[in-house]
Amino acid sequence: MTRPDPRKNAALSAALSGAVDLGALKARADAARQRSATPPPPAGAAPDAGPSPWVLDVTEATFQSVVERSLDVPVVVELTASWSPEAGQLSPILDKAARAGGGAWLLARVDLDANPRIGQAFGVQSVPTVVAVAGGQPIDAFAGPLPEAEFGQWITRLLDALRDRLPGIKAAEANRGDAGGEPQPEFEDPRFVAAEEAFERGDFAAAEAAYEAILAAEPANADAKAALAQVRFTARAEEVGGDAIAKADADPDDVAAQLAAADLEVATNDVEQAFKRLVDTVRRVFGEDRDRVREHLVGLFELFPADDERVAKARRNLASALY
Repeated sequence: MTRPDPRKNAALSAALSGAVDLGALKARADAARQRSATPPPPAGAAPDAGPSPWVLDVTEATFQSVVERSLDVPVVVELTASWSPEAGQLSPILDKAARAGGGAWLLARVDLDANPRIGQAFGVQSVPTVVAVAGGQPIDAFAGPLPEAEFGQWITRLLDALRDRLPGIKAAEANRGDAGGEPQPEFEDPRFVAAEEAFERGDFAAAEAAYEAILAAEPANADAKAALAQVRFTARAEEVGGDAIAKADADPDDVAAQLAAADLEVATNDVEQAFKRLVDTVRRVFGEDRDRVREHLVGLFELFPADDERVAKARRNLASALY
């Protein structure tokens, strides 16, 4: 089994572009967004009773129209075959999750034996393969069976990333709430749980190793990247003495002292001073020392949101100091 890999997105996008008229999709985007996202379930209906408007059997003839719906909500394309036992394991999980989602996303099931051209468009190499499509473009994928909890984590991350871009997600979630539906459970990733527990007990080496393992499997996992930066910083900061700033101010040419002082300043929320200290140090030193300070400063940037104005200002100052 392979986990969702954002690195496949470009290849999938190129494959899909050859099978679907994406230009036509964009031309009809405004009209499509004016449709209601998806109807709420009938009052009193059980979430798994009978056919669902959110679980669709797709053929080569209907594939284009289903992809058009990805302008409103994500469409999860399940590429499956009746002869695959792994597909038989995954399909009920996807079906249950789609019904529970209440129309915040759609499940489009494709029988590859009957519709081989769709599989060719996606470059399917194993069954089952699952591809998430949003705005007419594939954005994520995985192959093989996936436990229910892990699929829940995957779809939750997908909806969180797209909620402000696809209008139908919020509309469907609101409809689901009005209809008295139960919210989807939030799944805890056991890998993150283990890492967080290690962090909380002060085992920074174990926490770092756990987050590095997640990133080895999912290099684009932003949560793991941010957590790893926090672990590394906390481990360093706990080793810094309370007199670090005084020592650094007394010896501006001591690079190690400047790094330690900056860590202490960040830890005590004097963030702008920490950034200024390291930018000033970059201006004074050269060669390996300059690289060391620059890397340390960039590592501190990772502790903050990318749109933090303090980070943006420090990045501009660092660029000026370097060039």
